[in-house]
Amino acid sequence: VQLQASGGGLVQAGDSLRLSCASSGRTFSNYVVGWFRQAPGKEREFAAAISRFGDNIFYGGSMKGRFTISRDNAKNTVYLQMDSLKPEDTAVYYCAAGGPFRSVINYYSPGRYDYWGQGTQVTVSS
Repeated sequence: VQLQASGGGLVQAGDSLRLSCASSGRTFSNYVVGWFRQAPGKEREFAAAISRFGDNIFYGGSMKGRFTISRDNAKNTVYLQMDSLKPEDTAVYYCAAGGPFRSVINYYSPGRYDYWGQGTQVTVSS
């Protein structure tokens, strides 16, 4: 599975962005897809994840209510809609695929994902 993340950019606080994670290769619906982010000097942080058919969705604590993850398996694409962006959301955002997962904790763990995209930079100015 090859993943291509896109949609990042430079925005102002309060603006919105939609990230896309496009997949090529194996059947996309076989995989859980997660979004993680990493700011300079910080560890990789869980942002959101969606199960194979979208029936289970999880968000990191600071993303709840502002971020929305969705997927379109027919287009082999997962989206991360990010609203009310804050300067602290500035990071490189990565999408990853893995699973399926039986345990909820696995959705939050970057080590459980087998495939990673190259990342897309999101910069939020104050």
